Amino acid sequence: MRPLEEEEVKQVFEKLHKYIGKNIQNLIENPDDPHCMRLHKNRVFYVREEIMRRAVSVARKNLVAMGTCLGKFTHAGKFRLTVQALDVINQYAKFKVWVKPSAEMSFLYGNHVLKSGLGRITENTPAYQGVVVLSMSDVPLGFGTSARSTQECRKLDPSAIVTFHQADTGEYIRNEETNL
Repeated sequence: MRPLEEEEVKQVFEKLHKYIGKNIQNLIENPDDPHCMRLHKNRVFYVREEIMRRAVSVARKNLVAMGTCLGKFTHAGKFRLTVQALDVINQYAKFKVWVKPSAEMSFLYGNHVLKSGLGRITENTPAYQGVVVLSMSDVPLGFGTSARSTQECRKLDPSAIVTFHQADTGEYIRNEETNL
């Protein structure tokens, strides 16, 4: 467990900025509940400072996880957000997409959100912007990238892709052995 290096911090913040924008400052600089980011086994954890201080006393080989796993660095050195970051991203997200109940299972199986399954979309969402995908009852299902802007979505045919899939809560079941 170690602090992130400058290049690693840059990659993590660039990826998070795509989803939460300037709210990154609220994520890190919260005086009431201070958090930090730590790297452990190529995974980036968002940890309360109190827990991080206590985790120092645990041997590295015995430490499985701590806090919320935001993502992991691939063998190529690129940072990839994982579905475990959904709670953090949902809390600070600027743009959201709500899917109809008939399209929820399709998204949870790893498919993109189509216009026919779109329930609502945040006003003024630009194209290729990070979005959180929610059910109509505001339950976070995953996240992705908007394929079209809000204005373009109104004119699309029902089979057009509105949001590209990146991660969903169904990954917990599909990738059980690699989640830890």
